[in-house]
Amino acid sequence: RRFATTGPDPMRRDVPRGTSLLAVAAASVAVIVGWGEVVHARAAIRARELPAPVADGRAAVVVLGFRNGGRTANRVNRWRATIAVRTGRRLVSTGCSVSIVCSGGAVHGPVSEARLLRDVIVGPLQWTGPVLLDEASTSTWENVRNVLPLVDGADSIAFASNGLHTEKARMYLGRQRPDLVPRVIATDDYRLGEHSLMKPLFAAVGLRK
Repeated sequence: RRFATTGPDPMRRDVPRGTSLLAVAAASVAVIVGWGEVVHARAAIRARELPAPVADGRAAVVVLGFRNGGRTANRVNRWRATIAVRTGRRLVSTGCSVSIVCSGGAVHGPVSEARLLRDVIVGPLQWTGPVLLDEASTSTWENVRNVLPLVDGADSIAFASNGLHTEKARMYLGRQRPDLVPRVIATDDYRLGEHSLMKPLFAAVGLRK
């Protein structure tokens, strides 16, 4: 004889609606973020093939500005300023005399990207070394071209931005001044987990360009 049961089955655990969709979304985000990390990590590995800085020499760290519509540096420019300062401090520790060159015009706002970068570098990041400005550039090609008079005398030259953008700048330098290419050194631009949510975007843009 069969007995009808009433009420919930105590052995059954209902899964809330939408849980599977949330799991898929979370997994997708994790894959995208992981891909961004891998792309930037590989760029950092490729940069290890660049020459070492000239010990006790003169070094120039060129930080490439990003479009900025306000009067204070946005998140991307703060990130690039951080990369420039920690690269500069690493070079100082090897005995180099270091200047940071901020490059970028007032393309999307009232204040030049160079000045916004400078304000972060000498302000919150407390860089006390020389800071030079290029306030005319409106593109990466112009960034490289316009800083040439400011870096020509340096023994070591580094470009500060995300890893794929610095590769692009190094390629442009090779086209404009191939004689300076042997002076180009790696930038301290990769940290695992640093701005991970932005890395996929810059990875996609960097690979396309």
